[in-house]
Amino acid sequence: MNEKNKYILNCLNILWTFNICHTSTNTVNKRQKLLKLLRCINLEFNHSKRYLRNPKFLYLSNAEYYNIINVRREYFFLVLQAKLETKALKAKRPGFTDERYNETSYYIENGLRKVYPYYFTFTTFTKGRWVNQNILDVFAREFRAHPAEEYERCIKSGSLTVNYQKVDTQYKLKHNDLLANVVHRHEVPVTNDPITIVHMDDDIVVVNKPASIPVHPCGRYRHNTVVFVLAKEHNLRNLRTIHRLDRLTSGLLMFGRTPRYARIMEAQIRNRQVNKQYVCRVEGRFPEQTIECNHPIEVVSYKIGVCKVSNKGKNCSTTFQLVGYNEKTNISVVLCFPHSGRMHQIRVHLQYLGFPVKNDPLYNHVVFGPEKGRGGVIGKSDEQLIHDLINIHNAENWLGMDGDSELMPILKDVDVVDVGKKSPPGYKKNESVVEQHQHQLQIKGRQTNQLQFQYDSAMNVSTQTGQEVPDMDFDAEKLTHDPHCYECRVKFRDPKPKDLIMYLHAWKYSGPGWSYETDLPVWANVEWKEPE
Repeated sequence: MNEKNKYILNCLNILWTFNICHTSTNTVNKRQKLLKLLRCINLEFNHSKRYLRNPKFLYLSNAEYYNIINVRREYFFLVLQAKLETKALKAKRPGFTDERYNETSYYIENGLRKVYPYYFTFTTFTKGRWVNQNILDVFAREFRAHPAEEYERCIKSGSLTVNYQKVDTQYKLKHNDLLANVVHRHEVPVTNDPITIVHMDDDIVVVNKPASIPVHPCGRYRHNTVVFVLAKEHNLRNLRTIHRLDRLTSGLLMFGRTPRYARIMEAQIRNRQVNKQYVCRVEGRFPEQTIECNHPIEVVSYKIGVCKVSNKGKNCSTTFQLVGYNEKTNISVVLCFPHSGRMHQIRVHLQYLGFPVKNDPLYNHVVFGPEKGRGGVIGKSDEQLIHDLINIHNAENWLGMDGDSELMPILKDVDVVDVGKKSPPGYKKNESVVEQHQHQLQIKGRQTNQLQFQYDSAMNVSTQTGQEVPDMDFDAEKLTHDPHCYECRVKFRDPKPKDLIMYLHAWKYSGPGWSYETDLPVWANVEWKEPE
């Protein structure tokens, strides 16, 4: 709390102590308006609310009244000035415009969707822990993608700026500073599996997201994201994200086409009116009886995106139901019903139960101990766990926040409105979950090649939106090279197919008057065998 706020808090103490009374109704009305103003101040009101609720505060001398008004006015203009400065800086930040969509394009190579390297300006406002620290020290410590020498070169050359102004390497960061760094950006390849449409109307777009593609820009992904692919190739722009899926999780993903409808759907998710069904492939023989896991989940590190079951975590619940077990492969196919939307909820609960997702690169690993975290037994501190994870795993595989919660709402609370019935064709309301699942698995059992099935039988977005499929052949003239770019000098190997998929799929979502579902992935068949 700064000196100005402390002063105002002291004024409240003085006014309550002196209890100076005025009987003028007009004066009391003024005091009531003053109360409303004071409640808007960013004070720690937990210590002062008892004064604000006390009627004695309404009766104070004019001198004391105007003294507080002047302080409030001065504080208001300081806050207003800071907000205007921030707004002006944000206006310069890159957004989702035609210019940004057209800054680069895609090409297909080795079955992967790749992005031609392009110049991009990373921007961020100074965080509280960076204030009064040397800019070079902050970048060397917080952004370890490049060595300190590279950031020093960027600062001296003017490609790394503060408030779009060149500074020296000894500059001390201040509150509200906007840092901007121009880089030659190389994005990580993703699968070239098509994004298929489940349902589309004037209010909503529902798609089947392939594994490996993030929902929205994050980390090293920008153009290789669902929202950019839909906007660039299929002219589905200005979509509002209703919920998110992990990058490696495939399945049903909903976008609002209007702000109003997006808020309605987000409110249903937040109020737990949406039933979610996932399917996964786990190690071991899963119990035949229905299992409910109610253990709270704690985020160990937001920076690398790691969670664990802990009594200090947030309450959550997931129900699991066995579909089938394959003795030859010791693999079970399991239905998952998350009743809340914690980060990595399904994956963490499966790890705790001792049946991790078969190819989960994070939670199915001995870094969590010999039992891989079963029963919450890890045997090391959080700090040691984070240190070991960073050393063991490839950062491109899973590190970083990429919309990791299973179904995370975006906006604040709003009123829930009945959106009417919007059930896609083929939805069978009266069948049990397992009966529907087994019926679809029988159909899927006749499919042996996932990629061939997707390309031969699925209707892709281009077909349904009437947009022409762009030319995806490699064009050497579009390839740019920067002599100062580290990644231009290094040849990275392409990820293998097994690096681009995790056996966890968002199958069905349903709410008041609506229900959507995707086709099941081929690996959801109990008899399916993993390619050699």
